Amino acid sequence: MKQDVKRAVVLLSGGLDSATALAMAKDQGYDCYVLSFDYGQRSLTELNAARAIAEQIGVADHRVLRLHLEDFGGSALTDTNIEVPEGETEGVPVTYVPARNTVFLSLALGWAEVLDADAIFIGVNAVDYSGYPDCRPEFIAAFETMANLATRRGVNGDPIHIETPLMHLTKADIIAEGTKLGIDYALTVSCYQADEDGRACGRCDSCRLRAKGFVDAGVADPTRYV
Repeated sequence: MKQDVKRAVVLLSGGLDSATALAMAKDQGYDCYVLSFDYGQRSLTELNAARAIAEQIGVADHRVLRLHLEDFGGSALTDTNIEVPEGETEGVPVTYVPARNTVFLSLALGWAEVLDADAIFIGVNAVDYSGYPDCRPEFIAAFETMANLATRRGVNGDPIHIETPLMHLTKADIIAEGTKLGIDYALTVSCYQADEDGRACGRCDSCRLRAKGFVDAGVADPTRYV
């Protein structure tokens, strides 16, 4: 018999968006099982941030899985031979990691089945984002359809939902919501090329979007810069 408790698997990178999604999941009454990935990314300080955020918010479990996406490369985040751009770019940027959210959500789906979880939370956003194809509503809808064709719960008529509470929020809206929920954004790391102490470059696309969000929200920016 299914226990009378709501469980969710929450993807947590250590950045501002995923931290807010986690806080929102907990605020909605879910027991949160947090999943982070060491996938060969350029900056590992975000994993330290993820651990700090999970501790601050309070979660049922937090696991970090090691993947080797750097073996494929193809992204400035997993291949040090590709430079992180520090200005505006057109199209899908080189910081896009091929199929990253598909891989992450698939692994989250496996854990969700084991936990008999009702939902998977992911902090994707289609407003203030960097042009990544796997952050769009169409992708999330397609993945949820696939997930419920491929899982025991799905075929038994008890679907797992992919929750994207940030999808239609601006960065300022996200920051305002997280501030209301008590997130310490000083713990988060959003920079694509943060140094070993977690200090941000202040120049990459992620840094620029984050800084503008704090200004637009009227909230003091706690980011530590190099």
